[in-house]
Amino acid sequence: MNSRVLQTMCLLVCGSVMVLWGAGCQKEEVSALNEDQAYWKEILSPEVYHITREKGTERAFTGAYWNHSEEGVYICACCKTPLFRSDAKFDAGCGWPSYFEPVNGEVIEERKDLSHGMVRTEVVCQACDAHLGHVFPDGPAPTGLRYCINSLAIEFVKE
Repeated sequence: MNSRVLQTMCLLVCGSVMVLWGAGCQKEEVSALNEDQAYWKEILSPEVYHITREKGTERAFTGAYWNHSEEGVYICACCKTPLFRSDAKFDAGCGWPSYFEPVNGEVIEERKDLSHGMVRTEVVCQACDAHLGHVFPDGPAPTGLRYCINSLAIEFVKE
């Protein structure tokens, strides 16, 4: 069995286990994949690849989850790590799915983003380094944060 097949199996098994138990993938399990963009191009659609690996952004009010209200968990589109629960989702009026907190403090990494002539805080999946969106300090209580996430960077798992 070649290493690419083993890496894919690791991601699928890890993702399945995380959805069932809410645990995060160990970063070392997918760290080798972070460097292999050919791998991500192979398994992701061009649109998901652009958002998650090239730091793209979908147009406001066009994504699958901006107006989505079912109960469940939103997971990383790349590695299937649980990222946000539906009870942390709110309507920010911005056209992207918005959450006031991730499932825990270890699934999201924040980075300074100076692109497009702005200073923002980018959020990425801690497990696989996928670009998710940005976080802003204008959200509701209890955190005061608004995680503004691209629908193509996440998938929904119904409870």
